Amino acid sequence: MVKKLALHDEKSKLMFDTSEPRSGLVHLQQHADVVNSPESQEHRTKKEVAVVQTTRRQFVGIVLGSAALQTANRLGGAEKPSLYVRADTDWLAQCRFGIGVHWTAQTVPRNGSSKPFQKAVADFDLGSFLAAVEHAGADYVLFTAAHALHMLPAPNPVLDKILPGRTCERDLIRELADALAAKQKHLLVYYNHSCNGKQDAAWEQAVGYHAPNKERLAKNLMEIVSWMGDRYRDKIKAWWFDSPYSLDSRGPHNSVTTDMTGFQFPWERFTEAAKAGNPARLVTYNPGVNQTFLYTTHQDYWAGELVNLDAPAKSRYLDSGLQWFGWTCLEDRAWVHTKLDSPIRLPLYADEQVIGYVRTCNQHMAPMTFNVGIYQDGTMAEASVEQLHRLNAGLSK
Repeated sequence: MVKKLALHDEKSKLMFDTSEPRSGLVHLQQHADVVNSPESQEHRTKKEVAVVQTTRRQFVGIVLGSAALQTANRLGGAEKPSLYVRADTDWLAQCRFGIGVHWTAQTVPRNGSSKPFQKAVADFDLGSFLAAVEHAGADYVLFTAAHALHMLPAPNPVLDKILPGRTCERDLIRELADALAAKQKHLLVYYNHSCNGKQDAAWEQAVGYHAPNKERLAKNLMEIVSWMGDRYRDKIKAWWFDSPYSLDSRGPHNSVTTDMTGFQFPWERFTEAAKAGNPARLVTYNPGVNQTFLYTTHQDYWAGELVNLDAPAKSRYLDSGLQWFGWTCLEDRAWVHTKLDSPIRLPLYADEQVIGYVRTCNQHMAPMTFNVGIYQDGTMAEASVEQLHRLNAGLSK
């Protein structure tokens, strides 16, 4: 848990006008009448002026950021102390639930042999995928760009320079974003740097994970992400970054498999790169299952990786000020369907449990994401889609 800091004294408050969520203007003032009820903190509108305590909500990032950066400055690759104003998460808080899919270079078909990745991307049935999303009633899709193997379902000249043969002619990310936007749905993108225990050894060598100077690694990853940000602009509403614990040993998990002596991964600069083309884009770094550790305060919402439906949201915001967000597997806790000639498992939970969990989360303006199994052709597990369809109907009652 990150220590909370106060500004000036216990009566100091942060005032912000949500009619200008991206202005970056923060006003300190002494205010006797503190608006501190659940209604005022969790159910504001775009035109309200909210007065909140310094230990609450997104502006806690401003307070914590300076202290965190002072710690980081003692190591190579450190940042100059800077303030960070968290992006507006109102659009995300208004979502009820979404679908996440781990459609990757390792995903296999329902039957038969796997296609090469580029061929699988070219043949991905986007129409059927979108029809399933629409039938399920999901408000957004969290789609995987790169996972264990660093291969993107889209063009990326930066990646091509680092290691050719890892990108595609078809831009599945752009097509998906445009199609979702036409249906008033959002696209969030999952990205993994793919330097995880030599699962992609060739990539680890090419990107600089094992190089003596780790600045090359950081530069390469930031350029890949910033190119995508500039290309897709507001089409990507949020990033979900995985496996920071393979780049930074400070958190609750440590899966670093290279010598990081004297180097601190520059998370603040990475966040800046991730917001290229759209400063309002949300960013999160996943510290692990049900973990709340902050690799940096320069992020906007909680990654929220979960393994069950035991603990729904209790508030819109965590103690760190991050917007609550959840993501768990609906049927297969392996995340990726990799077993040839086998069906995706049936859902793990009864309808009543799923509906009750999401309803509780939504009472706190906290969206829940369900990872749905998917085959190589883009077909999602039918039983899971049907359960989400019933969830959508249940939430409407």
